[in-house]
Amino acid sequence: MTEMLRIADLRAEAGGREILKGVNLTVEEGETCVLFGPNGSGKSTLLSTIMGYSTCKVTEGQILFKGQDITGMSVDERARLGIGMMMQRPPNIFGVKLGDLVKASAKNREVIGQAANFKLGEFLDRDINVGFSGGEIKRSELLQLTAQKPEFILLDEPESGVDLESIDLIGNKVRDLLFDPASGSERHVSSLVITHTGQILDYIGADRGYVMKEGVIQRTGNPADLLRNIKQNGYGE
Repeated sequence: MTEMLRIADLRAEAGGREILKGVNLTVEEGETCVLFGPNGSGKSTLLSTIMGYSTCKVTEGQILFKGQDITGMSVDERARLGIGMMMQRPPNIFGVKLGDLVKASAKNREVIGQAANFKLGEFLDRDINVGFSGGEIKRSELLQLTAQKPEFILLDEPESGVDLESIDLIGNKVRDLLFDPASGSERHVSSLVITHTGQILDYIGADRGYVMKEGVIQRTGNPADLLRNIKQNGYGE
């Protein structure tokens, strides 16, 4: 398989503190990897660092995407290469309408007409995330990703802060992003997904699991086995 992402000995700071302390991780082409770990272990910082957000500063190591070193690239350069991210808590963007952003980023102009399928038809003329509920923010992020059509998707707790009805819609829309619409069963997009509950895996599955603790990857293995062990024993075992 072709390697989509390689994280090599990555160290990074956020807020003046070292959060990532030598992370090593790979994601293959068409592979979905899931990232488990307790709160404060560095999971969100890792995804933000991969995306290139300025809140995170790499001090050592490399981020390779399709064999290319992107460690020093800006967010927009990484997006143009094919990386997209659903943030856990994206900011409110005053003065920018959701519909305008989707149109600007859409590789397929028909996406704007699909807003109703995300239950966002009435939100297109609203400022991005302003007054949105947790589920509405998640659906907005997914609509934007659908417009962008990235080859590699970072998902930061897609099921958190949403009700049961929303998780079903969100799970199916994530699946639509990852799987080949022709076959319905073969992934054509790679992803790295943070989850605490494992609910999203009911929709997208996972090929490999990582457990992150105290800024490093401590375990890797079968995602279902790792999740089962975490539920039984916590992160101490």
